[in-house]
Amino acid sequence: MEFAFYICGLIAILATLRVITHTNPVHALLYLIISLLAIAGVFFSLGAYFAGALEIIVYAGAIMVLFVFVVMMLNLGGSEIEQERKWLQPGIWIGPAILSAVLLVVIVYAILGLNDQGIEGNAISAKEVGIALFGPYVLAVELASMLLLAGLVVAFHIGREERVGEVLSNRQNDSDKRKTEEHA
Repeated sequence: MEFAFYICGLIAILATLRVITHTNPVHALLYLIISLLAIAGVFFSLGAYFAGALEIIVYAGAIMVLFVFVVMMLNLGGSEIEQERKWLQPGIWIGPAILSAVLLVVIVYAILGLNDQGIEGNAISAKEVGIALFGPYVLAVELASMLLLAGLVVAFHIGREERVGEVLSNRQNDSDKRKTEEHA
């Protein structure tokens, strides 16, 4: 399982570097998902199955979906046809595809491997993790969640555009009807 540990660690490092250096937020989120899945692979190779499952469910699942929704709400990218065609070129998707394929090979190797042992270490149960988090650190966990929520609200308000006349309807015909009704 040390092979899986090192390969997953390398994938996590490479994907995280692409998250930092990528200028398009949607592509950076794609690399971040790959990085989080690779970190889950590191947890699995260490024998921390609960932490790996939480990494996949909470971070790679729920929080990343939330980030994608925030990016979509902010509408940071243009919707021009040329830009969308550019995203389909292999230069854009080949990096995440290669990292995902290597991660898939490592997962298949780990599942089909003869040795079912993780790297030496002590197993920690879910109950112990819950007691450790919500015992002495309950205030810190709650403050971190409130800070994340506040950051999302601030990002939404900073990134939105003021669009006059689009509150009630985005269609041109409806705004023309309102103008004629107001003058009548």
